[in-house]
Amino acid sequence: MSDQSTAALQDLGRRLLTSFYGALRALKLYPVENAAVQQSINELHDLMTTLLRSEGSVELRVVGDFFFLNETRLRLDFSNFSTFGSFAQALAEHGIGAVDVVGGLAREEWAPFISLLLRKGGGEDAYGAFMARMEGTPVRNISVRPEKEVHQPELAQEEAMQAAKRTYAQSVKVAKDVLGDMRMGRAVNARKVKRAVQNIVDQVLANEPSIMTMTTLKDFDEYTFTHCVNVCIFSVVIGQRLGLEKLQLYDLGLGALLHDIGKMRVGTEIINKAGGLTDAEWAVLKEHPTEGLLILFQMQGFNDVPYRQMLLAYEHHMKVDVTGYPANKRARTPTLFSRIVAVADGFDAGTSIRSYQYTPWPPDEVLKEMRDNPRRGFDPLLVKALITATGVFPIGTLCILDSYELAVVCGVHKEAERLHLPMVKVISDALGAPLPTPRTIDLSERDASGTPLRQILKTTDPQKYGIRVSDYLT
Repeated sequence: MSDQSTAALQDLGRRLLTSFYGALRALKLYPVENAAVQQSINELHDLMTTLLRSEGSVELRVVGDFFFLNETRLRLDFSNFSTFGSFAQALAEHGIGAVDVVGGLAREEWAPFISLLLRKGGGEDAYGAFMARMEGTPVRNISVRPEKEVHQPELAQEEAMQAAKRTYAQSVKVAKDVLGDMRMGRAVNARKVKRAVQNIVDQVLANEPSIMTMTTLKDFDEYTFTHCVNVCIFSVVIGQRLGLEKLQLYDLGLGALLHDIGKMRVGTEIINKAGGLTDAEWAVLKEHPTEGLLILFQMQGFNDVPYRQMLLAYEHHMKVDVTGYPANKRARTPTLFSRIVAVADGFDAGTSIRSYQYTPWPPDEVLKEMRDNPRRGFDPLLVKALITATGVFPIGTLCILDSYELAVVCGVHKEAERLHLPMVKVISDALGAPLPTPRTIDLSERDASGTPLRQILKTTDPQKYGIRVSDYLT
């Protein structure tokens, strides 16, 4: 297919999705005889007829966050993805993974088909119920296939990364909105928060490396919000390593995203203060776990009182021996979720630039300190669980190789015996000159004699070289 015909198909595909959305919305608001409904059906039918004339038949598939039109992935803008996502959600509610349309399509088939999509779905056999209802309609040239039978091609790394970027950007915005609303005394949209957590969990389960890479996007100005999202990601990754079920991961992720919500009751002059805090300021800051518990107790929009999340907000600065803060007069054991978030919080905080920490530690040194220094108070088993995901040298670590080249860790091996041998992108030569095109090397590879092609000499601080590692990863 030529570039010109591909571009035309892309344009028609995006317009088709917009028309589907328009017809769904119109039929949801007005009766079928309404002029707006009739116009939306006309537009949908005309577009589909045009496609059928050029393509012969039309297959529209939904694979995760992506739409495919006859094997061509439609490139959707971030700004209009939510619109197209409404159509995908309507299909998913009925267990539909693909819509097929063939020649001979009559305009009269659209209204009953769209009406069926608008009916409430769900249940154990949502797809079967949909098919049973469709048999009683005049729809003959539109057919559907269940999600489990739809071919889901391996998404290219670029596509997986785009999905991760979208999830990460949306989650940071939600964190910013929620924490901002809380600081201003406004009501918090709990549904939006839960949806953001669900997206993170789904992304971790679908393509963990891509969403882990997003945590390298360290933004000093947005630290409070990116930190909440990063802690959520790392917590879900650890939970997944422990074998938690999906609903448990949602609960864990929700608490992780909101773990620092108590800081919204601490003055910004303390939160953003450069340098050390006075004893009085430190005493105020140490109250944020208690404030977080109280905020969550009073928060509206949850079906049940979020007890797990309240405990997590209260306990995430407690050490395994229950020192740390808040101080406890009675014996207690921090919950598993709290200990997980404490590890995730410690790792992201240690590797980030903050108002009082302009020189973050290299990620491998942070992990080593958390694992080997009991005074830090982290659960060593949970730190090891994180290391199985990040590797000994986490993604985003800047390394000096034994060839004296600079390299950024870009991938981690799943095998335990190769956790210390990551994939790296070599970004400069031995003299420090940047490479026009970074090249990827697997440090586990060896030459014919069994000698490693490259080895990590040491890790170093990207700021020392004026390097932003995320530029080479995202």
